[in-house]
Amino acid sequence: MLAVVDLEVMAVARHIPLEGAPSQVLAAATRPMLYALLPETGAVHEIQFYRMSVARKAAIAPSAISMTLAPDEKSLLVLAPRALISVDLDRMQPAWNLSLPEEPVELALSRDGKSAAITSAKGIWLADLETRRLRDPVIEGDFGAARFRADGALLTVANRGTRMLTLIETASGRLITHLPLPVRPDHLCVTQDGGQLFVTGEGMDGVVIVYPYQTEIAETVLAGHAPGAMAVSSTLLFVASPQSGDVTIMTIDSRKVIAVVPVGSDPGVVVVTPDDRYALVLNRKSGDVAVLRAATAATKKFMWTLLTVIPVGERPVSAAVRAV
Repeated sequence: MLAVVDLEVMAVARHIPLEGAPSQVLAAATRPMLYALLPETGAVHEIQFYRMSVARKAAIAPSAISMTLAPDEKSLLVLAPRALISVDLDRMQPAWNLSLPEEPVELALSRDGKSAAITSAKGIWLADLETRRLRDPVIEGDFGAARFRADGALLTVANRGTRMLTLIETASGRLITHLPLPVRPDHLCVTQDGGQLFVTGEGMDGVVIVYPYQTEIAETVLAGHAPGAMAVSSTLLFVASPQSGDVTIMTIDSRKVIAVVPVGSDPGVVVVTPDDRYALVLNRKSGDVAVLRAATAATKKFMWTLLTVIPVGERPVSAAVRAV
């Protein structure tokens, strides 16, 4: 089931029943549609934005791991246990699929939509989406999250087994370097301009800051307690700490912690609204969404406070924001 939250009145406007428990929801920018992934059945439900009801649904695979919208929003890429499947959104049907040799962990897509990277517990594969061809394994290892640099020329991959970031040249698949980390790279987050990459994970109460264009680690900043998922606005980094139930807010330019806001029980995903006005924090254990708001004090300095907490249902795991 999906909960639709109206941020104007700060309440749940509707619950949309689905044929299973969704693990991910995406909002299209050029289509009046939302897409929900049901991993156990491998189905995608298309939700008409203004009616807030299921318009179409399609069985894509026996099961699914994740999905990503193509930059032109003409297709949806679905990562299945042994395949990468492209779904034509006009027809809401699979258009092509690419067989994978291993059980994948994560899919990363370049900003131009021409290249994809698939990681697994055994290696990294690069795929040319124009020719629909999968290259030979780039390197072996236990890999997790991956991010393309903004220009698509470099791929940064979380090497979980060795606590490093592995940097790969996209065109050739050549290994550029390994960057040792003080943490296991469990979570990656990139600034909107692609100039900084943030890393959190087991091993330290801090955020590692990486410069993708200089292929170097800038510094490590203490932030949060066992920090986890992150999100960025145009100027701020939001870091969730599930164990302590709060969110640490840090400026991107000066890297100073400006606030630590208690939000609830087991905060996970953080989503910043497109206007940078709110940060939405999904509290998995308490089943609600904490809404953080930028408030202007008399001193003219911006502060972030907890505006409200909205119950949405059992263990929320994904959120998408769409302006009306």
